[in-house]
Amino acid sequence: MKIIDAHVHYSNIAAFRETAETLAAIDYSEKGLLQEFNKAGVIAGVGMGVTETVPDAFPDSHALNPMLLDLSAELPKHLYTCIGINPLTLHLEGQVEAIEQSLRSEHVVGIKLYAGYYHFNVGDEIYDPIYKLASTYQMPIVIHGGLTYSDRGLLKYSHPLSMEETFLKHRNLTFMLCHLGDPWVMDTAALLEKNPNLYTDLSGWIVGDAAKVERLLQEQTYTDHFRRAIVFAEKYDRLVFGTDWPLVQLEPYIQFVKHLIPEAHWEDVFYNNALRVFPKLAHLIG
Repeated sequence: MKIIDAHVHYSNIAAFRETAETLAAIDYSEKGLLQEFNKAGVIAGVGMGVTETVPDAFPDSHALNPMLLDLSAELPKHLYTCIGINPLTLHLEGQVEAIEQSLRSEHVVGIKLYAGYYHFNVGDEIYDPIYKLASTYQMPIVIHGGLTYSDRGLLKYSHPLSMEETFLKHRNLTFMLCHLGDPWVMDTAALLEKNPNLYTDLSGWIVGDAAKVERLLQEQTYTDHFRRAIVFAEKYDRLVFGTDWPLVQLEPYIQFVKHLIPEAHWEDVFYNNALRVFPKLAHLIG
C-alpha cells in the first residue's frame, strides 16, 4: 500500500531537534527522513513550513513570509511544502508578493496557518490576502488545530469551533484541520459532518519513540478518545494520514493509525485523501 505522510516537519527548529533526540529517538536530518520513508513505504511527504530567526523563538514574531523548510540546502526527493504564514509580518512591504511568488514554485502544494501559535483567529481580516491567494492559485489551507506545542500559544484561537465561520465563508477553498483538533476531537468530528470543504489530518497524537506508541496502543481509554470521533463523523473520505515527524517514528505511528481505521478505508486515509486535499501532488508524484 502506498502511503503519503501529509504532515511532517523539516525546518531548523530547536524544539524539533530536541524532541527528536531526547524523546523520539529520531535522526532529524535528510538521511533520517529518507530512511524512515523507505522503511515505512512512504512515497511522499508534505512539510509544514516554519522558521525561527533565533533558537526557541517559535512562534517567532520576526520570521518573514513565506516560512519554508530550511533543515537542509535542498529539499529531499518526494518532500513537498505547505508554506507557513506569519501574520505579524504580513504588513511589511513585499511580504504578500513573496508569498505569491512561492505559490508558483513547483514543490509548493499548500498554505499553513499556525492558529493558536499566532494570536489571531483564522477569520481575522489580517488573513484576507492569504485566502485571496489561495483562491487564485487553488491552494488548500492547512490550519493547526488543538493543543499547541509551545506554551506561548493561546488555545482559544486553535479550538476547532473558532474556525467554523471561516470554513463557511470560504466554501470555494479546501481546508485541512490538523491533529483532528485534539483534544477537541468530537468538535472536529461535528465540523466534518457539516462542512464538505473540510478535511482533517491524524497527525501529532503521540510524541515519543516506538515503545511509547506501543504502550498507548494498549491504553483503551486513549485509543477510544480518537475512535469515538472517527466513528461519529464516519467521514473516511476526509481523514488524512500524517505523523508530525520528527515528533514520532513513522512505522509505529502508521500501526497506531491502522489500529483506529477499518482496513477497508486504509487506501483512502493513507493515500487517496491526501491527493484530494493537495491535488498538485497527483501531478508531482505521478
